[in-house]
This record gives sequence, structure tokens and C-alpha cells, in this order.
Amino acid sequence: MKIYTRTGDAGETGLLDGRRVSKAEPRVDAYGEVDELNACLGLVLSAGIDTDLANMVVEIQRQLFSLGASLADPTSRAAPNRKVSLGEADVERLEGWIDRLDAELEPIRRFILPGGSSAAAATHLARAVCRRAERRMTALGGDAVAAVSFAYVNRLSDFLFTLARAINARSGVKEQEW
Repeated sequence: MKIYTRTGDAGETGLLDGRRVSKAEPRVDAYGEVDELNACLGLVLSAGIDTDLANMVVEIQRQLFSLGASLADPTSRAAPNRKVSLGEADVERLEGWIDRLDAELEPIRRFILPGGSSAAAATHLARAVCRRAERRMTALGGDAVAAVSFAYVNRLSDFLFTLARAINARSGVKEQEW
């Protein structure tokens, strides 16, 4: 399989239902943001984090591939494929991870400036990209995106905020309050 196909040279791409659309189409923009988020998480991993946290991030990266596939699939052609589905259990897993990490942290008294260690700063960047992906998904409308996908991305940004705080705490880096 070749990396290049030449099918996108005119500014179009294919959706999973076989349609060709502009690369500027809102649906393409939404799954492009999810792809950027996934790349940001790769940056987080490259900065070096504890193994338990890295395992969480890798699981999220896999789920983001599922989310991207569902966004590229307006007719739900790939939906029967278990590999491209997100469910309520995935949202609940994020909530469990948030609760577990939050138990390690000092209570928040004020807004926290993004930053700290390089891994935490990369995680804050990922959180901001996650919020942007959520906005792009919202722009598609509730009929175009599964409700669980909205919940997942919303919870994911909360997780990434908590993860950044946990990375800093475990690294002994003091958070800067606003």
C-alpha cells in the first residue's frame, strides 16, 4: 500500500460512505481536529510520563481513532465495526480516571495557568485542541454526531486538565494560579 494516492490533489477527500467532499467541509474539519488532538497526545507521551498515565493516554488515542472514523462516516457504514464505536463505558472510564487522579491533587482554589513541566504543558495544549474539536463537532449538529461522542469529548477535556495537574504534581512542579 502506498502512502500517497493522489486522490486529494484537487482539495477533495473521501468519506467512509464513498462520497468525495472538499477538505474544507465541516465534517472533515471536525475529524481533522480529532486527529490533531491525537497528535498532541503523542507529544505528551514523548515528553515522558508515568506508565499508568501513559497507558491511559494510549487508550484514549485508540478511542480517538474510533471517534475520527465515526465523524468520517455520515451514513454510519462503519458503525457495526466494534473497533470504531464509542460507548457510555468509555465516558465512564474517563470519569473513573478523573476521580482517581483528582484524589492525588490539592483542591483547586483558583484558575490555573497552563504550563508546568513539558509533559503537563503538552497536556494543556491537548486540552485546548480537545475543546476546539468539541466546537467543530457541535457545529455539525446533534443529528450528525452521536450523543455519546459529545459526552466523550467533553469529559476528555476534563480528564486532560486533571491529567496535566497530576503530571505536575507527580513531577513536583508547582502550579501557577491566575
